[in-house]
Amino acid sequence: MPVTAKLSRDFYERFGDEIANELVEWFNSVDATYRADLRELNELNFARFDAKLEQRMAALEAKLEQRMAALEAKLEQRMAALEAKLEQRMAALEAKLGRRMDALEARMEVFQATLLQRLDERIHASHRELLLWILGGWGSLMLVLLGTLFAVLRAR
Repeated sequence: MPVTAKLSRDFYERFGDEIANELVEWFNSVDATYRADLRELNELNFARFDAKLEQRMAALEAKLEQRMAALEAKLEQRMAALEAKLEQRMAALEAKLGRRMDALEARMEVFQATLLQRLDERIHASHRELLLWILGGWGSLMLVLLGTLFAVLRAR
């Protein structure tokens, strides 16, 4: 946008329209040149700024990737340690559970043997008692039959 230089009417009268217009054109051309130079300088500065920004962004991205890789490695290491610790605890729990299961099985076997022994004793006691009742019943029946037989034989 060229600057239109306004010169006083007195300037036009003293130097004439031709010189005054030439001076205004020269001012406008100088202004246009300075504007073009300024625009070019701004574009160069922006290009340098953009290049520096790209360079810094690349450096920042590389640094960020490096830190992320370090964090990933650290996380992997911690996960492996945690996994090993968990497996160790699981193995210890499995061993403890196995020991308790073996102890429980042993106790169950003893309990079962004791229970079977008591049941066997009760069955034998019941058999003895039943046998005594049977023998007592037969004996009583035999006495009644023998008494009846003697009574019939004597009555004859």
